Amino acid sequence: MCYVLVKPHGVESWCITCSAEGVFLNGGKTDAGDEINYERKSAIYKDIVTFLREKSVIFSENMSKHATKFKEQQQMEKDQHDKALKKEETATFHKTASGSGKSTLEKNQINFVKNQMTRRLEPSLNWKTTLDFKSHRSSVKDSQQEKHGGKFEKVRSSASHGRAQLSSKSADKIEEISSENSSESEEDEEPADHRQEVNVDLPSEYWQIQKLVKYLKGGNQTATVIVLCLMKDFNLVHETCQLAIRDVGGLEVLINLLDTNEIKCKIGSLKILKEISHNPQIRRNIVDLRGLPVIVNILDSPYKILKCLAAETIANVAKFRRARQAVRQHGGITRLVALLDYTQHASQPAYSSLYETTDVEVARCGALALWSCSKSYANKEAIRKAGGIPLLAQLLKTSHENTLIPVVGTLQECASEENYRAAIKAERIIESLVKNLSSENEQLQEHCAMAIYQCAEDEETRDLVRLHGGLKPLASLLNNTDNKERLAAVTGAIWKCSISRENVSKFREYQAIETLVGLLTDQPEEVLINVVGAIGECCQDYENRVIVRKCGGIQHLVNLLVGINQALLVNVTKAVGACAVEPESMVIIDRLDGVRLLWSLLKNPHSDVKASAAWALCPCIKNAKDAGEMVRSFVGGLELVVNLLKSDNKEVLASICAVITNIAKDQENLAVITDHGVVPLLSKLTNTNNEKLRRHLAEAISHCCMWGRNKVTFGEHKAVAPLVRYLKSSDTSVHRATAQALYQLSEDANNCITMHENGAVKLLLDMVGSPDQDLQEAAAGCISNIRRLALATEKARYT
Repeated sequence: MCYVLVKPHGVESWCITCSAEGVFLNGGKTDAGDEINYERKSAIYKDIVTFLREKSVIFSENMSKHATKFKEQQQMEKDQHDKALKKEETATFHKTASGSGKSTLEKNQINFVKNQMTRRLEPSLNWKTTLDFKSHRSSVKDSQQEKHGGKFEKVRSSASHGRAQLSSKSADKIEEISSENSSESEEDEEPADHRQEVNVDLPSEYWQIQKLVKYLKGGNQTATVIVLCLMKDFNLVHETCQLAIRDVGGLEVLINLLDTNEIKCKIGSLKILKEISHNPQIRRNIVDLRGLPVIVNILDSPYKILKCLAAETIANVAKFRRARQAVRQHGGITRLVALLDYTQHASQPAYSSLYETTDVEVARCGALALWSCSKSYANKEAIRKAGGIPLLAQLLKTSHENTLIPVVGTLQECASEENYRAAIKAERIIESLVKNLSSENEQLQEHCAMAIYQCAEDEETRDLVRLHGGLKPLASLLNNTDNKERLAAVTGAIWKCSISRENVSKFREYQAIETLVGLLTDQPEEVLINVVGAIGECCQDYENRVIVRKCGGIQHLVNLLVGINQALLVNVTKAVGACAVEPESMVIIDRLDGVRLLWSLLKNPHSDVKASAAWALCPCIKNAKDAGEMVRSFVGGLELVVNLLKSDNKEVLASICAVITNIAKDQENLAVITDHGVVPLLSKLTNTNNEKLRRHLAEAISHCCMWGRNKVTFGEHKAVAPLVRYLKSSDTSVHRATAQALYQLSEDANNCITMHENGAVKLLLDMVGSPDQDLQEAAAGCISNIRRLALATEKARYT
């Protein structure tokens, strides 16, 4: 490895080469244009410190003085330490002597020895005290630092202040976290700060890095650059090396170096920070040390390499909520979005090739940082307002896959918001996502499929995926099951695209249904959730239900009903319910005890699971051969259903009303649920504005009127007047169900009076002319009953 040391004014430079033999000096150069002569022109030295001692008198004097002060300080602390140990030993002996005897004395002696051994094994950080002795440094060193502009004095003087910031968490930390409206869930909790155990044998790299940080704190500009280069040669991905830098205050120095005007120091510092910030503890320490504002400011640097390194460091640090918030609050989002415009970078002045990089690389690093920041809702909005979507769309046209991955990843995160989905359609991004599904890069395929999954909530987007030929590559990717992350993304995209019936027909044409059934076993839950969701959508068509049954899919679906994953249970119950529409499939579900499993899910603590299970029970009860007997065979099942009418969840209430509608078709079961108090509970729900609940509630009331005095009881519980208001709804299905319920209730005279008083006749007259035949008949029948009561009343009056 070669390091170049430039003397002041650029008159001459040395090239130091480090090899297996040692350190030696190469030829110099007279000006910036000449090439370096790599021939050895000096003796070989065992290390770089020995070399610098030989070549520089000032360096040798400074090192000698520094070593003397260090030894004096070390001896002073050793004396103090021995004195403290002696005092502790004496106090322990006296305490033991006055204690409870020999056993206690022996125990305390053992503890004392353990404490002493522990102290001896602790890493010695005594050299850190050299920071407090700046005033005692020689005038030679002061003049030397003055000669180099005094740029590094700030680094050393602020290191102790930085450690104070690190040790004490800011008082407003909780407020910062709670104020961030974020959609992410990873790394939100601050992990416990674990340091190296004192009784563990630390590798030599740990101590070598500590020595380098010592020189980093006390060295001049040239020494600092050399130390940064040496530190970069260590395996900074290893946690030991990362924590070694942090434990001796190296983070403060690296961050403070970013405030200097020396580009080499900034580059070296950022390269190290970029590597070590992969560690969760390090990235949190950087935020605690207020490092992010400094790094964000570097994004305005004219040097592209600094922009890239700063953006990559932000990408690593912004893995948790507080960091993302800090990036936004210090203007980082706007600066990062600006990096995406690589056409604008081309117009900027060029600098030395040493610091040059490509414009596309700058855009890639900016997209990488935005990808991390986009996990926050507030940052998503900031990216959109800063004009990030058109720039991301422009970058999608590049052929560089390493650039496409963070671009698509950012779009994937942002597509969860409706505003973004509209903008993505407007910028014709779907076409580019579909095109990249055919890429050879698996990671790019994964993120494109995930972005489609997020966007396909919208019907127009689902149509665009089909029109641009995206369904076939999605179906093809189902056959590659080794990469589970990609498989989860692909099955998710297929699930959402299957909501459109036209897409389902295409998937059947590409034989994707059979492949999906084959994925119902031996897959992780994130894949199963999407596979079952896709099957549930596809089984809305008769042809696909037949395919699923013939491929043995029903048994696999029923087996999944015993799981505990909430999202998986919601999708499985929907798929089983879709299959139960087919009588032949219902026979298999019943034989496999699937209906009983669905009924047991009504006890699930999650409302979504309860509602989905109830919706699935409706076709099961409707299409079972002996539905009444099957329902009665579930001990406590009818009481459970009635009690669920006390739920606060509207979806649960609507689904349970639908179940009651099917249960009430059997007279014996209707009698049982009447005894359990179904009428007053249904009556209590009538004052609702939820259209879905209105429809199924009216249907349940209509069928429950078929038993005993239930018609009269509904009137007594004030259910009639609210039902009349349902006729003003804009939903035709609500009109039909309400008219049928009122028709049944109108057989009671008091209910007819209530209907007339609430204006039901006029509303029903308008519905007599409806094209819906069931609605016509129910409206006419209700009016007939009201009219018959009116005639009977009039006749009674005259007679």
